[in-house]
Amino acid sequence: QWVYNILEKKAEADRIIHENPDPCNGFVLVPDFKWNQNQLDDLYLIALVHRREVKSLRDLTAEHLPLLRNILQEGKEAVVKRFGVPGSQLRIYLHYQPSYYHLHVHFTALGYDAPGSSVERAHLLEGVIDNLALDSLYYQKRALTFALRADELLLKKFQEAGRV
Repeated sequence: QWVYNILEKKAEADRIIHENPDPCNGFVLVPDFKWNQNQLDDLYLIALVHRREVKSLRDLTAEHLPLLRNILQEGKEAVVKRFGVPGSQLRIYLHYQPSYYHLHVHFTALGYDAPGSSVERAHLLEGVIDNLALDSLYYQKRALTFALRADELLLKKFQEAGRV
């Protein structure tokens, strides 16, 4: 619900760094709660898409390329304009599995070792765009491995189903 509150400007409207209001290819860029905004070394922003039916990386097809390209381009432009950090100094990625099922993209400082930014969980946005340009159904077809902490509910579900 908090994602929808941000998108509907019922909460945190004053924290919005950038918004593309297009209902299909637009998004809102806001600081992540993990970032106190006092220094740029651990810069951490989240792009929340306006489209509610796109839940995760698995839902993406070539139809979403305009949306993803907007996030990449406009997000980098907003970060350099607001914080003076060029796109070459950003790590821009999606999680799989995500922590919540509403498509969102992470923007972090390249030197910051953000939680979930490692290779077994993070998928770089530029790579996602390239993969979908090659094969519209890439993320429906591809096996996606991911790490789970021992205390995660999803791991317990996999264990109960005999999948781990």
